[in-house]
Amino acid sequence: MLAVLSRRLPHRSHLPAEDRAGRGRVAGEEGAGRVSTVLHTESSRGLGGQEIRTLHEARWAVERGWRVILACQPDGRLFERARQAGLEAVALPMKAAWDARAVARLARLIRRERVGIVHTHSSVDAWLGGMAARSTRVPVVRTRHVSIPIRRGFNPVYTWLADRVITSGEAIRRLVVGAGTPPGRVVAIPAGVDLGAFPFRLRSEPLAKTLALSSPVIGSVAMFRGSKGHAHLVEAFAVIRTRYASATLLLVGDGIRRAWVEGLARDAGLGQAVVFTGFRPDVAALLGAMDCFVLASTRTEGIPQSLLQAFAAGVPVVASDVGGVPEVVIDGATGLLVKADSAADLARGIERVLADPAAAERRVLAGRKLVEERFSHAGVMTRLLDLYGEVLER
Repeated sequence: MLAVLSRRLPHRSHLPAEDRAGRGRVAGEEGAGRVSTVLHTESSRGLGGQEIRTLHEARWAVERGWRVILACQPDGRLFERARQAGLEAVALPMKAAWDARAVARLARLIRRERVGIVHTHSSVDAWLGGMAARSTRVPVVRTRHVSIPIRRGFNPVYTWLADRVITSGEAIRRLVVGAGTPPGRVVAIPAGVDLGAFPFRLRSEPLAKTLALSSPVIGSVAMFRGSKGHAHLVEAFAVIRTRYASATLLLVGDGIRRAWVEGLARDAGLGQAVVFTGFRPDVAALLGAMDCFVLASTRTEGIPQSLLQAFAAGVPVVASDVGGVPEVVIDGATGLLVKADSAADLARGIERVLADPAAAERRVLAGRKLVEERFSHAGVMTRLLDLYGEVLER
């Protein structure tokens, strides 16, 4: 495997007869009329924004004539969801970045299924998928989803094991370029929002009644993990409850730290005022029940899908100043930007939303316009398929 890293192997020629609609067909005598195949690899076992984005990308490509296969952890949530969605999914254990058996299995899969592009997502599968692709002379697209700093210097996962790198925002693009990746190989393509699935001002009174939500409803949609700032949000909500006694905190999502956050809410004496829904597919309806959406992340954010969905749904936004968030939350214009790691700042932001509905309304309209102009699902996905076409033509 080390030999694979020591050189750039020439790529097999895949020239798609690709039009602007993103139809994925291989041209040329040998591959005439054959559908181009994309293999997504994902070593994460969870199901958050990153994995849901991968599902959306796979579905979009399949609907436009591409063949897509997802290689996932056998016990991962993405494998289960991909199968439920009718997508081709392969259970493939990925134990560590130097898992030789996983590299060999991926290489066999690439050859057998005549894969044209390998698209990697998490750190472990970026190594494994990248090495398997290099050994089979197939190009690699790597998506960097998070804003964790990248060490400078030797970064083969970006410089040798990826032909193009996609980032979910400009802040992450700068990180990748700063770590030594040639700027021309890195492009920011954020997640998009299906505006039809997130209608503006969808009110959800029946759902609010079912969940026993009393106004005002402060909400968040995020996996329960350390970087999402749930502890700060619970602390901020306790302050809000001293001023809005009927307020509810609606926490949508699941994860390894959920029980811990539930304990924090109990210890704070918040009782039934904090509603934990677990993972829910009806995010649009849940957003429609909220009076304020809060992104409390403390680190590692690109441009979060949940944030763009809140903009689309017309919910006032309070978000922490982290990662790529300031690219879309323009303080005072599209939302309120607050200091990360500060429950006091979160509480002040939420109170500003509740105390001045007219100003919140102006920000809501600006946020919806931003999503319509820059983050529509169709526009973003077209950019992705265009990138696939460019990579195949090399």
